[in-house]
Amino acid sequence: MGSDLAIEHGFPHLETVRSALTALYKRLSYDGVRSFAASVPPADVAFSDDEDPYLGVQRIAGEMVRHLRLPDARMIVAFRDMRHAGSIELAAGPEYFIELNTRFKTHRRDIGAALAHEVMHVYLHRLGLEFPGTRDNEILTDTAAAYLGAGWLLLDAYRESPVSAQKLGYLTPEEFGYVLAKRALTFGEDPSPWFTSAQAYDAYVQGRGRAQRDARRPPLAAAGRLGRHRYARDRRGRVAAPEAGYAFEGDPPRVSFPCPTCWQRIRLPVRGRVRARCTLCRTELDCDT
Repeated sequence: MGSDLAIEHGFPHLETVRSALTALYKRLSYDGVRSFAASVPPADVAFSDDEDPYLGVQRIAGEMVRHLRLPDARMIVAFRDMRHAGSIELAAGPEYFIELNTRFKTHRRDIGAALAHEVMHVYLHRLGLEFPGTRDNEILTDTAAAYLGAGWLLLDAYRESPVSAQKLGYLTPEEFGYVLAKRALTFGEDPSPWFTSAQAYDAYVQGRGRAQRDARRPPLAAAGRLGRHRYARDRRGRVAAPEAGYAFEGDPPRVSFPCPTCWQRIRLPVRGRVRARCTLCRTELDCDT
């Protein structure tokens, strides 16, 4: 897992993040995703100054294992001088060896964040869910950690000032905020009271704004006036630009567009106001096609 001093911002990985959300729902099913309705609570991953670092790191690793329901997975965690924040050697199990950067011995508040990422690697490995290429697979891991209730810790580890900067994981802070906001919209759980980093909260707010815009894209009925005007024009010509997010096909015409929750493509007849339900994540959608 990376830890970058030159921190990237914005939403450069959004396409891969959205693909990761679709993949999670497809692999886990609606019921599987819903089983993670409660996040890892802050009290369970708190690390006191007088707690032995080796015992504490094993305790928190155990909390991550329990959260992800990996009862037969044993995490053996050690500290080592390295460039990255952490690493894990994936094997058949049941023992998995995690190494964390030695700096976490003194910067203990972020141990939970580092372990959330590494233990999620084990969870996805056991699911047989991976993306091709290291970069995309790490983005999948961060997205899964955030959406399944452990990744708020990764965003809270983000801190930036004129003299120092820290970010764990491969998503930008705003992308972590986006995934956490998607989770909040799905489960009704607001993570913002848990943030100890002011910069993390700001990134969450920016990500939340982007996530809320997903629910206001045509042909969703909540789309704004300009979006509706553009959609009506495109519908007449049966052609839409790729950045519009929707496309027209067939005769009689149908419109395809991404579900704002899981990003699976939905196809509906072009016939005006209609209620639809995503077959993957079961989100009910009010549309005006």
